[in-house]
Amino acid sequence: MAKQGRPTKLNNALQARIMARLAVGESLRSVCRDPKMPGMTTVFRWLASNPDFREQYELAKAESADAYADEIVDIADNEACTDLIIDGVPVLDPETGQPYKVVTASGVQHARLRVDARKWVSSKLKPKKYGDKVTTEHQALDEKGDATNWQIEFVNADHNLRDINEKAKSK
Repeated sequence: MAKQGRPTKLNNALQARIMARLAVGESLRSVCRDPKMPGMTTVFRWLASNPDFREQYELAKAESADAYADEIVDIADNEACTDLIIDGVPVLDPETGQPYKVVTASGVQHARLRVDARKWVSSKLKPKKYGDKVTTEHQALDEKGDATNWQIEFVNADHNLRDINEKAKSK
């Protein structure tokens, strides 16, 4: 008689299957819906108690950012179209037998929503690669090409200008 229920014991093969599915962009919720996979509670327990599993999970989720980025192009190129339906019947191309595709406003909005969701998730999973934050660093060099240190002093506008000048002269 076959064993009933979901697997509850973590082993290398099960861990590899979970991580492979996560790395290609499948959600943990979707993975855990599979009857051959453990439930979410079990996976969360493994994440809390097993550092190796947690490390592999973090790597797989980071890799899923690349899968989402690849998916964005496919969605933008292909999925704003829907089947052409007239009187409830799909209109088929006589040569291929496939339904004709047309661009609809709702199809475009749905594709935009899917793209935006993937962009957001990618930016959170791999912020250095897909995030919006831009930093600029400046370095001043003197005439010899050596780095110079600058100190900027902010002066409170309430100070009397004469007091400021006197301090500058006394230094």
